[in-house]
Amino acid sequence: MFHTILLLSYTIPNIYVFMRIWQLFINKGSRLLYTGIYLLIAMIYPVSNFLMDGDTGLAGRVMGSVSGYILPFCLYLFLFILAYDIFLLLNLIVRFLKAERMKTTRYKKMVLSLIISLSIIVVVYGSINFNTLRTTRYSIEIPAKSSDIGSLRIAFGADFHLDGNTPLWFVRKFADSVNKMDADLLLLGGDIAVGRREDAKMQPLEHALGEIRTKFGSFAVLGNHEHYENQDIGTFFSDAGITLLRDTIIVIDSSFSLGGRDDSHFRGRKSIGDLVNSSAGTLPLIMLDHRPTDLEEVSKTRVDLQMSGHTHHGQLFPINLITKRVYALSYGYFKKRDTHFFVTSGIRLWGPPVRTTARSEIMLIDITFK
Repeated sequence: MFHTILLLSYTIPNIYVFMRIWQLFINKGSRLLYTGIYLLIAMIYPVSNFLMDGDTGLAGRVMGSVSGYILPFCLYLFLFILAYDIFLLLNLIVRFLKAERMKTTRYKKMVLSLIISLSIIVVVYGSINFNTLRTTRYSIEIPAKSSDIGSLRIAFGADFHLDGNTPLWFVRKFADSVNKMDADLLLLGGDIAVGRREDAKMQPLEHALGEIRTKFGSFAVLGNHEHYENQDIGTFFSDAGITLLRDTIIVIDSSFSLGGRDDSHFRGRKSIGDLVNSSAGTLPLIMLDHRPTDLEEVSKTRVDLQMSGHTHHGQLFPINLITKRVYALSYGYFKKRDTHFFVTSGIRLWGPPVRTTARSEIMLIDITFK
């Protein structure tokens, strides 16, 4: 069903783009050639979907890689064509340009070249932005309660979406970055490992994550994609030196409590009230939840800090405008009552390897206990 919706969302705008380019820019003698080129490009995504479902060989992988860039290219081609149509409507009122000039072959070639070039530039920028790992820093204060430590530095990431195609260099870069942060704790907020454990390419990724060293260790919760893929989650995380928190709260070195919730896709997930009430409340409580939901309910509990991912902050403009409406916090930080909330835009992505909103990031959160 998801892929059907995605295919329709891809096909309908492409029909609009095809027809508008045909009407606005293509001379009669070039329409057959234009149709062939457009169909060849537009069919890459649906054909790659078919190949990836039925063929795990080279053809499926190559088509899948190419389609990852075709999707955002078609999105921004659609947006720029739409913007040009809006310009044409305004031109009917204000008359920026004369109709005679807009009918010339030179003008048509110039505008079409500009629209295509801008779409390519946006995709190239998004690809570079996606592959550039950055650190976003925050500082907050939390009541110390009975804790005997004065501060805590947390490195937080989510949405790694590790599978056999994830570049090992990127995972090593992530591990090196965390090690250089002098973090006390690494927390991972779900959608970390989506590849099959039996895939031999996953093992080097495990080893790279296992090189991370922090004072209190590495901890993670599961996301919706771990549920979808039904992969051998326990083996991957344990081999990578990461402790899974599944609807539980543990005490770390008598200094703070750390909780982790199962994603809502997992049956039997505890309510935030039941989970919090399952442990004593004498220490600061840090909570991991893959999705930034239930913020109102969480703020009414003794949770001092909650960290989430999942949204990718929309990944591609203008999808971020939708995630802003869906989630009370799509990205960044806010405080509600006495609870601090953080939502990261993610370490990597699901789907197209292009990001035009937010950044690929590690959040570094310095906590002072007072």
